[in-house]
Amino acid sequence: MSRRRVLIVTDDAGESFEILYAQHRFREAGYEPLVAATERKWLNAVIHDFNPGWNTYIEKPGYLIKSDVTFDEVDVDEHVAMLLIGGRAPEFLRHNASLIRLVQTFHRQEKWILSICHGIQILLAAGIGRGLKLTCYENVRFELESCGGAWLNQECVRDGKIITGQTWNSHADFYREVFAQLGNAESRRSP
Repeated sequence: MSRRRVLIVTDDAGESFEILYAQHRFREAGYEPLVAATERKWLNAVIHDFNPGWNTYIEKPGYLIKSDVTFDEVDVDEHVAMLLIGGRAPEFLRHNASLIRLVQTFHRQEKWILSICHGIQILLAAGIGRGLKLTCYENVRFELESCGGAWLNQECVRDGKIITGQTWNSHADFYREVFAQLGNAESRRSP
């Protein structure tokens, strides 16, 4: 049996820690994480941090992270979940028609959609959010509420097959819920 795949959606200016942490956590649980972007290349990820005295996050250059597939190459049937990474990448990815169709297809097929931080911008651009209880980075709250979602000030929120987290500071709560729902891929394989 092939490994269970999780699609990690990001691009240039995606948050380094969110991408790398996701790759490692999914591998640890026996999943095959695939990074999807607008093109196959080394992505220029960033680091968003919270410094004392600043009213919002700061951004620094992050790691180079290789994308595995383009949005057009993704076969939805080969994936159990999609993770929408934060950073600044969602600002432009939410305008990518191929990605929006992909998110809508995952939703229509009732696959897990996971979103952290600014990743919610992609989910909302796909028309998914109205009537749902969600969370995201607090300064994206306006977009979520304008699209008809209810913002909860919690590290992690699950509404149906959608799990959302506020920032990389939410990783412990977020991934605890993700794996409570998805389980460990190794234990789900047939002997």
